[in-house]
Amino acid sequence: MEAVAVETVPEAMSAFQYLLVYNSISFTFAAMAAATIFLWFGRSEVAPAYRTALVISGLVTAIAAYHYFRIFQSWEAAFLFENGTVSATGYAFNDAYRYVDWLLTVPLLLIELVLVMRLSRDETISKATRLGVAAALMVILGYPGEIAESNGTRALWGFLSTIPFAYIVYELFSGLGRAIETQPPQVRSLIKQARLLTFASWGFYPIVYMAPFVGLEGPTANTVIQIGYTVADLVAKVGLGILIYIIAVRKSGIEMDQAKTAKA
Repeated sequence: MEAVAVETVPEAMSAFQYLLVYNSISFTFAAMAAATIFLWFGRSEVAPAYRTALVISGLVTAIAAYHYFRIFQSWEAAFLFENGTVSATGYAFNDAYRYVDWLLTVPLLLIELVLVMRLSRDETISKATRLGVAAALMVILGYPGEIAESNGTRALWGFLSTIPFAYIVYELFSGLGRAIETQPPQVRSLIKQARLLTFASWGFYPIVYMAPFVGLEGPTANTVIQIGYTVADLVAKVGLGILIYIIAVRKSGIEMDQAKTAKA
């Protein structure tokens, strides 16, 4: 899915700022790709009931790896780094790749969390649908503010995006909270950690989103935003993916032991 270009030609920045973003994007691409391989090969380590959760978790990191590769290409095209000096080439840096990525991956992140809990079919469909739609709406509403030229417009769309985000938080700590108590005691704390990790990493996005409101501008604001979103993506996708894998492995072991006990 091709991203629509965001026509913002970045200002020249210091070599440190350029390389910090350059290396963080490169590292994140590699981390996402490695996580994809790990999660998909890890399917053989879990019971069939949890393999879909790992497939989706790996799909999240695979989509992110592709978009980080495109972000890396766009970053290289936007700047010329020669003899320790960075200059703008005049090409626009396409940050819309992030929003295309989030539109696809953010709903899937919530769905994989629901799937690994192995709720009833009706409850799984209901929660996955509600959370997925709210997540997509949150991303869609945030995008106009990201490309807005004025802080007022950015604040308006940021506020609108916060509405579905608040609903997601409510569902995570209320609706899923009750469902977590039905999980095996051995995995409850892990699922709570996954829920908290999701909330904490997603809570970091609006902080970065509001960077222009604290006096940051130009290359400094651009660097903070790129690094902030990159760190949040690593935690939300790779970090959650590994937790989902651990939960799936542990629940598979518990169910296997229960099956052996029942046969004895």
